[in-house]
Amino acid sequence: MQTQLNATTVKSSFPGHSGDLLAARLDIPAGPIRATAIFAHCFTCSKDILAAKRIASELARVGIAVLRFDFTGLGSSKGEFAHTNFSSNVQDLVIAADYLRQNYSAPSLLIGHSLGGAAVLAVAADIPEVKGVVTIGAPADTEHVLHNFSANIESIERDGKAEVSLAGRPFTIQRQFVEDVRASNLADRIAAMKRPLLVLHSPIDQTVGIENAGQIFGAAKHPKSFVSLDQADHLLSRNDAAAYAASVIAGWANRYLPDDAPRIDEANESVRVTETLEGKFQQTVLAGKHRLFADEPESYGGLDSGPSPYDYLSIALGACTGMTLRLYAEKKGLELGRVSVEVSHAKIHSRDCVECDHARQESNTRIDKFKRVITIEGDAPTGMEDKLLEIADKCPVHRTLEASSVVATEISNQSQ
Repeated sequence: MQTQLNATTVKSSFPGHSGDLLAARLDIPAGPIRATAIFAHCFTCSKDILAAKRIASELARVGIAVLRFDFTGLGSSKGEFAHTNFSSNVQDLVIAADYLRQNYSAPSLLIGHSLGGAAVLAVAADIPEVKGVVTIGAPADTEHVLHNFSANIESIERDGKAEVSLAGRPFTIQRQFVEDVRASNLADRIAAMKRPLLVLHSPIDQTVGIENAGQIFGAAKHPKSFVSLDQADHLLSRNDAAAYAASVIAGWANRYLPDDAPRIDEANESVRVTETLEGKFQQTVLAGKHRLFADEPESYGGLDSGPSPYDYLSIALGACTGMTLRLYAEKKGLELGRVSVEVSHAKIHSRDCVECDHARQESNTRIDKFKRVITIEGDAPTGMEDKLLEIADKCPVHRTLEASSVVATEISNQSQ
């Protein structure tokens, strides 16, 4: 077993069913690991497709470590794809669960995409620690995969094997692969699974039709849920489709996993911000028991998966302003309706700053300007607008932004 720690990603390899090393990646959360999950990729895909990366990243944000690995002979894994079949994929999943059990904790969640979805349905009952199963665009019958090369079936059965083109790449399919998927009885495995199930499927999936979702849902016992991935293709190749699926899975999983309560450096009130290495800018933020994302908009090259750093500054100012006004109203016994604060940020020249003093305007430097608009719904104290503005300016974050600050920085070299 080889393991390399790289920020929030652990790159690993472990022997699969044939003894060949399987390439894996464990996306780990900032702070304590709440639970672990396995993501099984689609037929002839890899652990690095967009859907796998986005889902793993979102689950890591809420404290769930996700192991995604390449099945034997695919992606960066060793071995011959021609010698694999559906049953061997199931064996690889069991081995992956053992790897997690021995090195972290046994998987609480299984997620499978397409044929990987069929595989997690088949194996769920054999992994006792699993508390929930998720399928994405999964077939209800493993034989469905033969549709990908139906024109070659006769040659495979006659000659024992044939080279087929799948997603523009050549693969050798042997007769034993065809016989294995035909012999698999997925419906019985679904009925015997006895695990909470979430079925995600696109109604316009051109690879695995939506009727498969209905068949899986019908075969499963309660509790079970179905969510339509509207306008998504089979591979969830659009970033918004992958992001939506990720958020649904994260929300659903909360019902079946331990509560997330991470906390770091509580005495020092510090936060920890760590690169996810997904996208150009995405960061996980651990603040007390709260896990967040920071990112940049897509127009700046980010994934737009969370507020930008300056958004967080604006959030801090707006939240602090509202809290300060509420505390003042309670202390003075004032009837104050609901407060909302809208904050925008811009870089301007000081000569254009009407709020700046004359000396600063004359310096004509570039400064940060936060514009704050306070709205009070319903009841508001009559004639107290000036006083409320004065109190708003006493917000601690306001004072911090207007005062000079010191940022003390040091480098901590951690051995890998």
